Amino acid sequence: NNAGLDSGRKDNAPFMRLKCIKLAGFKSFVDPTTVYFPTNMGAVVGPNGCGKSNIIDAVRWVMGESSAKNLRGESMTDVIFNGSNSRKPVGQASIELVFDNSFIDPPFDDVDNVTVRGAGMDGTVLDFTGQQGSGEGLLVTSDNVTLRDFALENPKGDGIKSKGADNIVYHRIRVTWTRGPHAENGAYGIYPVESTGVLIDGVKVTGASDAGIYVGQSNGITVRNSIAEANVAGIEIENSRNALVEHNVATRNTGGILVFDLPALPVMGGGNVIVANNLVVANDTPNFAPPGNIVASVRRGTGILIMANDKVLIENNILSRNPTAPIMVIAYTQSFDDERYNPLPRDVVIGENLYDGGGYDPQLDGAEMLLGAFGGELPPVLWDGLGSVTAVEDTSGWSLNLTEVGKGLDAAKPGPLTVPAPTGEFDRNGIGAPAELDDRLGA
Repeated sequence: NNAGLDSGRKDNAPFMRLKCIKLAGFKSFVDPTTVYFPTNMGAVVGPNGCGKSNIIDAVRWVMGESSAKNLRGESMTDVIFNGSNSRKPVGQASIELVFDNSFIDPPFDDVDNVTVRGAGMDGTVLDFTGQQGSGEGLLVTSDNVTLRDFALENPKGDGIKSKGADNIVYHRIRVTWTRGPHAENGAYGIYPVESTGVLIDGVKVTGASDAGIYVGQSNGITVRNSIAEANVAGIEIENSRNALVEHNVATRNTGGILVFDLPALPVMGGGNVIVANNLVVANDTPNFAPPGNIVASVRRGTGILIMANDKVLIENNILSRNPTAPIMVIAYTQSFDDERYNPLPRDVVIGENLYDGGGYDPQLDGAEMLLGAFGGELPPVLWDGLGSVTAVEDTSGWSLNLTEVGKGLDAAKPGPLTVPAPTGEFDRNGIGAPAELDDRLGA
């Protein structure tokens, strides 16, 4: 029966329907095979031994069944085609469930303390290529939710959005737009917003037209052990406090890691952010954000960008081959009417980082002149001269030496970076996701 799930709705109208199952290398389905379900009820008919039960086993497996017995085998590897008289064994099996969610008609009743778990980011793939609407692939509005071990491909809108969902965990999730960078891809891959307690661990996002991993207007955040590749912004922390971004790889994005604070949002005053122990390498993809997006202004080749944020520590990162600037610290440049907003970066601390090539092909006005002035490659740290920055001794950098917010490069007076050294230890108290969220990773 394919009539949909009821999740607390007051009527019994369907809202999500299984459209088809794609099998490859799974039990008797050695060749790629698609089984379609064109209506709300379907039947699989055939002689004994033709593989009917294997279709049911495929659904169980992709939804996270971990008992070999329940899959009618002796070990979990028995689901992989093991060869026959005429066919060689294969090395892997894959199952995709393709859903039609065009029936969705919210609202639903929130249910807290839910775990959505698949068989791995390559084992459970939710393919939204045929999605009719433009909404997110998955929307979470409940608290204490764990999302783990599955993938989404080609959602028309965002990948997974959680709004007002406190103490949420994203673990080993993949979101991919398979055509690569494109302005018509969804905006965000992983997208928690307005939440307290966010743990993002071991995810991978590719192809987002805004930010691959984005956390906005939230508090108590950890983003770690994750890969952001070929997005406009790899990882973005926006209007959020107490965020720890560590042990991630940001590569082939337009900008690797962004820490922003923007005006006119419900939650203001981003700050208390640590960006540490990340590999930020070769972020050189041309900006493909739709016009009008704030990230459409991010310069191709930016490694770590801090804009209008308060109390940010950047340390122990490896920054390599980011052609505009490995590290950039700037004020917000656009006009605004929000009296609550401070457009300046404040108390930004640049600690020890490893710089390996950068600033060699800057996407800046007057780039040729700047390269000539600095000997063919710009120093790794760029500050616009506004707000307050400290840096450890011998940090190589340069400043635009701007004196007013909103002035462009034509008002700049470029010169060597001259800032004081940090005094005292950076206050790390309260930064990061609540420790109890780690307990869910082993469950």
